[in-house]
Amino acid sequence: MSDLAQRVVAIAATGGLILLILELVRRKRLMERYALLWLFSAVILLVFAAWRGLLSTISWDVGVHYPPAFLFAIAFGAELLLLLHFSLAVSSLTDQNKILAQRLGLLQKRLEDQERRIGTLTDERGDEDRPAHDRVQGGSRLSRTG
Repeated sequence: MSDLAQRVVAIAATGGLILLILELVRRKRLMERYALLWLFSAVILLVFAAWRGLLSTISWDVGVHYPPAFLFAIAFGAELLLLLHFSLAVSSLTDQNKILAQRLGLLQKRLEDQERRIGTLTDERGDEDRPAHDRVQGGSRLSRTG
């Protein structure tokens, strides 16, 4: 495959990646903050694919004499940054999930206590005064709204 054909394929693949990322954002399957990371990576790939000699020039300036090795080093570094970012996001979500589970437990306890108090009050008053759909029967139920 000639150099021009390789560049065209690389540009087309990178353009397809950019379109895919934009479509995922449009369908709300990918959040904007994560899409920015992927778009930034794709734009860098597009620049390297379109600008002939840029990768060679940069790699020689850095001291790497084989440009594809430099490209892999850049990709590896970007991948490490993405993994760190996602690890931070997962850690934050784990903490939030634990807090929500604790709050849910407290709310369930309050609801059970209130239902127990209501049950005690209705036992003292009797169920005849209340409509059948408002009576608590054999366990907890959620209160109706509206």
